[in-house]
Amino acid sequence: MSFVVDCAGSTTRWAIEPQKVSTKIQRVLVTGISGNLGRRVAPLLSAYDLVTVDLFPPLQGAPCGKFVQLDLSEPSGQAQLAQLLKDEKIEAVLHLAFVIDPVRTGIVDVPRMWRANVEATQRLLDAIASANSNGTAVRLFVFPSSVSAYGPDLPGQVTEEAELRAHTLPYAIHKREADEICQKMYRALGGCALYVYRPSIFAGKTMDNFILRAIRGKPSGRGWMARVFERAGWKLPMVMPATASGENLFQYVHVDDVARVLLWTLGHFQPGQLRIINLAGRGEGVTFAECARLAGTSVVRLPSEAWVVALLRFFWAIGLSGMPPQAIPYFLGSYTMDTTRLRKEIGADYESVVRFTSREALLDSL
Repeated sequence: MSFVVDCAGSTTRWAIEPQKVSTKIQRVLVTGISGNLGRRVAPLLSAYDLVTVDLFPPLQGAPCGKFVQLDLSEPSGQAQLAQLLKDEKIEAVLHLAFVIDPVRTGIVDVPRMWRANVEATQRLLDAIASANSNGTAVRLFVFPSSVSAYGPDLPGQVTEEAELRAHTLPYAIHKREADEICQKMYRALGGCALYVYRPSIFAGKTMDNFILRAIRGKPSGRGWMARVFERAGWKLPMVMPATASGENLFQYVHVDDVARVLLWTLGHFQPGQLRIINLAGRGEGVTFAECARLAGTSVVRLPSEAWVVALLRFFWAIGLSGMPPQAIPYFLGSYTMDTTRLRKEIGADYESVVRFTSREALLDSL
């Protein structure tokens, strides 16, 4: 039996056979199953006994195995997840739960975001260490970090050895902190393999976040004015300081490619190893100016970065935009990573796993 995953925006439909379990892993826990990535990876995991959790229930009919609704920003939810790990005899964890878009998830309080993003990761790793204290019961932990963990305005294509310097934007800071916690906890995990992927900006037709909405010219807020713009079909311009060239580069990765990487990892991970791997679409990045051009979104230049921040704060305050004003440095800098390690890790399977270039992934979003 094969599942057909629609590579959105393309006339081609890729037939993907569910992964045949070639290792002893059978029971897999996926956090954040109702998120963009969780919804794309779930159909690929039919060969595994699946246990899933999320703050929100999955869409009706969506594959989710045994689903448990819990809030990872609360101590009770973190404790429930730790108990679930033991009760369900979990052997591998895909930890996808992370508050990326505060407005769309309804978690706009930064301390609560931190608890859901960073503290919950720490508690989950503590639970794995406890479960493995008398032998390696949990054999694999996978955490998608982010290119944003490296910080804004990267000096060319950074390798995995580059310092993590995220600042200003809570999401980026939390990715950095959770990434660092994974590395620090590795040797305490009792033989559990730990894979940290650092993906570039997620893209694809099914993706919907404040980054892609800004490029599309669509409001990302939840206020009445955002609804007016949506109903009228009005587009918001992309804004930048007059001094910016617009030639800063972004990399994208198709969410379906990320799902295939996770699937590949379940069947091919190196037992007991720590792997840190940059993850981006094939080919070159796309400039800020080209993103706007491909989307047909106008660009408005303001006198300075302070003006841009002030405008975004105003749009945020009236509910027109869901883009945190702290994200501005990440829009004005370049974000490109070296993916040599990814190619070597996946080897002969690379072309069948990572199928989209950065540009194709972005186009599929538009």
